[in-house]
Amino acid sequence: MKPIIAPSVLASDFANLQSEVEMLNNSQADWLHIDIMDGRFVPNISFGFPVLQAIQRHAKKPLDVHLMIVEPELYIEQFRSAGADTISVHYEACNHLHRTIQQIKATGAKAGVALNPHTSVQLLDDIIADVDLVCLMSVNPGFGGQKFIENTYRKIEAMKDLIIARNSSALIEIDGGVNQQNAPLLLDKGADVLVAGSFVFTADDPIQTIANLKTVSV
Repeated sequence: MKPIIAPSVLASDFANLQSEVEMLNNSQADWLHIDIMDGRFVPNISFGFPVLQAIQRHAKKPLDVHLMIVEPELYIEQFRSAGADTISVHYEACNHLHRTIQQIKATGAKAGVALNPHTSVQLLDDIIADVDLVCLMSVNPGFGGQKFIENTYRKIEAMKDLIIARNSSALIEIDGGVNQQNAPLLLDKGADVLVAGSFVFTADDPIQTIANLKTVSV
């Protein structure tokens, strides 16, 4: 099965956001990955509802919204209304994760959980059957262009084992440092969704770069 490719709009040219979204529309990208940062959960601020709504107006593909914010439960309905098709919240930011997952699903969006590099996948044992997506951070969240953390390969294997053991249908998404070199091994270990930011948007030919990721063989 071909991987799902979700270019990260955080790495795009914000001054030409409409054309960047239209480029992704014309590519083999499956989803648009949107990072929302609040300057509290991570040491960076990205964009909020108005920009997400602007992206949604031009996007012809599902919006995969990754909330790197504290108290995400306060904003779930607003992100859904702004165009989110999948909403992922961080395990580390949710005091009542099960409730937040159910809140996301009640809006009609797919529900995901994201894990920071230091967080064990075993902590999702009680929730994995209820989620549609697990986003494994393969860099420390907050900034693009970081070096891939090699321990991610082991975490993917452990996550896949847990998904199978709990009869879950959750997809495994890898976010951070993904490129043509590590993509084959990521998929071989069990990844389903590859988020690629600077690797796509700094390429001479982003459309071809996405096509190349889409055709990676295990």
